[in-house]
Amino acid sequence: MRRLLQNNNGQLYVSQLVTRYVSNSGAGSALHNPQKDQRKHQQPKTTTKNDVSKGDKYCSKYCMGLVEKYDYENYLSTLLLPKELRPAAFALRAFNVEISRSVGAQISEPQIAKMRLKFWYDSIDKCFEPEGSKSYVKDQPVLKELKRTIGARRINKIYLRRLVTARERSSNQAFETLRELEDYADQTCSSLLHLLVELSDVKDLQVDHAASHLGKAQGIAMLLRAIPHAGRQQSVCVPLEVLVKHGVSQERILRSDRTDKGVEECVFEVASVANSHLKLARQMLPQVPRQVRKIFLPAVATEGYLERLRRSQFL
Repeated sequence: MRRLLQNNNGQLYVSQLVTRYVSNSGAGSALHNPQKDQRKHQQPKTTTKNDVSKGDKYCSKYCMGLVEKYDYENYLSTLLLPKELRPAAFALRAFNVEISRSVGAQISEPQIAKMRLKFWYDSIDKCFEPEGSKSYVKDQPVLKELKRTIGARRINKIYLRRLVTARERSSNQAFETLRELEDYADQTCSSLLHLLVELSDVKDLQVDHAASHLGKAQGIAMLLRAIPHAGRQQSVCVPLEVLVKHGVSQERILRSDRTDKGVEECVFEVASVANSHLKLARQMLPQVPRQVRKIFLPAVATEGYLERLRRSQFL
């Protein structure tokens, strides 16, 4: 599977907005130009709800850059969302990136990882507090953008919390069953898709089911892609029941010998679960409203990886 890893590099192009200030001349010239005199005494425009301050522009740009750097495939799919949903979608994905980065120190510094997760978990409640309340949210660009998203749209706090609580799982704790693996993928990836669906104000049971299946497929595929990066102290995503069934150890999974048929069978069984969820999500696509179909674009990258994995004989 190491040959399937790709290093995608992309460039982030953000247009710069230039504001022009027109200086007023003296009173004599105003007499010859009534329109200029009228602009002189005109009251400044009040900031509307849709106006974005420079600080908000920075936070939005920061979130986009964060997703581009650490989650490039989803960055590309988010760029294709409708313009009105794009800033909020990047805020949610940037929040998910920050949580994922927080657990990177679990092996060497598990206590620090727990403290980071506790910070992000407590920050969710801070983002739901009234606008006038004082907190550290305004000083953190991702949280500031997330709070602005929550203030403009109805977001379910439960899904945000699931993104954090799912990462509390220790990196050296193995999955015991395939069902446990599916639940983890559902909490980490499906929850994010449910939040993106909520941004579009669509309430549909079929959409929720499709998002759940796609999230499970995407989550399992991401865990399979992470196997070559796993250290000796980390457990692989292949559940113990699958390893025992084929008589394979985690050490053999990490070595990924091309002549090891047992490893091939284990990876094939896990990838088949992801492919089954992906097929179910695609079967529901005709029943999904057109306005939210672009939210399911990550299915393209997931299907592409599973196909490359099949061509490489699941090794």
